[in-house]
Amino acid sequence: MMFRRWGRRFRRVGKLDAELVKRSGNLRPTVADQGFRRLGRAADHSKLWFVIAALLVGRKGATRRAGLRGIAAIGGASFAASLVGKRTFPRRRPAAELLPVYRRMTRRPTSSSFPSGHSASAVAFAAAVAMEHRVAGAAVLPLAAAVSYSRVHTGVHWPTDVAAGAAIGVGAAYATRHWWPHQKDLPAGPRRRDTAAGLGDGEGLVLVVNPGAGANPAADSEIDKAWPRADVIELAPDVDVVAELTKRIENDDVRALGAVGGDGTVACVAGVAVEHGLPLVLVPAGTLDHFARDVGIETLDEALVATRAGSVVVCDVAEVVVEDRSGTAQRVPYVNTAGLGGYPETVRLREKLRTRWPKWAAAAIAAVRTLRRAKPLPILLNGRERLIWMLFVGNGAYEPKGFGAARRPSLASGLLDVRYLRADLPYSRARFVLATLTGTLHTSHVYRHAEVPEVEVVLVDGHRRIALDGEVGPLGRTFTFRVRERALPVYVS
Repeated sequence: MMFRRWGRRFRRVGKLDAELVKRSGNLRPTVADQGFRRLGRAADHSKLWFVIAALLVGRKGATRRAGLRGIAAIGGASFAASLVGKRTFPRRRPAAELLPVYRRMTRRPTSSSFPSGHSASAVAFAAAVAMEHRVAGAAVLPLAAAVSYSRVHTGVHWPTDVAAGAAIGVGAAYATRHWWPHQKDLPAGPRRRDTAAGLGDGEGLVLVVNPGAGANPAADSEIDKAWPRADVIELAPDVDVVAELTKRIENDDVRALGAVGGDGTVACVAGVAVEHGLPLVLVPAGTLDHFARDVGIETLDEALVATRAGSVVVCDVAEVVVEDRSGTAQRVPYVNTAGLGGYPETVRLREKLRTRWPKWAAAAIAAVRTLRRAKPLPILLNGRERLIWMLFVGNGAYEPKGFGAARRPSLASGLLDVRYLRADLPYSRARFVLATLTGTLHTSHVYRHAEVPEVEVVLVDGHRRIALDGEVGPLGRTFTFRVRERALPVYVS
């Protein structure tokens, strides 16, 4: 009885599909007919969406995140629609005779009609982009709707195929939030606000500008306009930034230091600011700008407003004491993350690949290659023997838990976020990849996590370089990580 009811429902759906396709076929010829055919071909294999994603990724901030999330959503939608849906629910495509010849696709697909892969990818991309950037999403959504309708207009899908594909696309977009949480999904933490000297036209401000930053929106003219009386130091291979900043602090009335660049530039300037008790001005101009994003500064204008108001947020700064085999030690500050094992290798390979790839793409390729070629690293972690693939030590407690750390609810937690991947378990790398894809890494036996104020790492065999804030750091055998609590005021509006 139940099967009969479902059979009647499916027949009613089939009749509705046939009626809608028939009505579409009876539409009068318009200039849009050829446009829909071309649009459908442009969306083959998601070529159209990858081009748009490349344009979005070329800009920083929410626009870049929108493009990357859109690409991730396409992957999930394509898998669900093409590899699962079409194989599970075989269905014939509409008969070509239902449409006039000028509307038909030159090459009709031969795969199952249900569901529409084009609709799944289109809606997945548009929905994912809208999650990160509403304006970009509003611009892409009509295009996604047109691609979806074009599949019916050209006679290669039934309307219910398109509806099912769209539903898969929405699901794929939201599924990305399982392993790459949206900022709204992450908990908000307390912030310690304070006041500092208002800088006005920039008198007493020393700015370090990195012209080689990944995406430098702050041209010299914009900096001069924002703070016309600021003292500007431009980074160059022959410039010792720490020495230059120290000299100016000793000889002039310096009230604040500033960094125009990426996280590496910020960490360098922040270390000097902490040592001399000065607040920091952030102008994000790097590829990712993790610290600036967590603080809440994304543009030059926001930094300018904060410096004029004298409003700051007090942040922790982490540091690592690197000691080589001879016993010589140096202290290096960082504001985001430090890493041993595969992470420094990833950074080095990324820099080589940047001659042919954008930085974000080079980083992804480098991570995959490094994990595949990596050798286990024996260490003493707080005196206990461990065999690891890679070690991550963050400045502050990151969310979510797992190696997809996205942001810090609080920048003054007084804790280090220590995470590592075990190499002493069978198939640990494969288990890591599987757990990462399924969003279950925090429960996997190959992953370990702790939040502590201090940690010591000793390499059992030889010495290695450490990676700090996306830059390759010094060689060492013993690495002692600490937190300098609430040591850095940062201007935030």
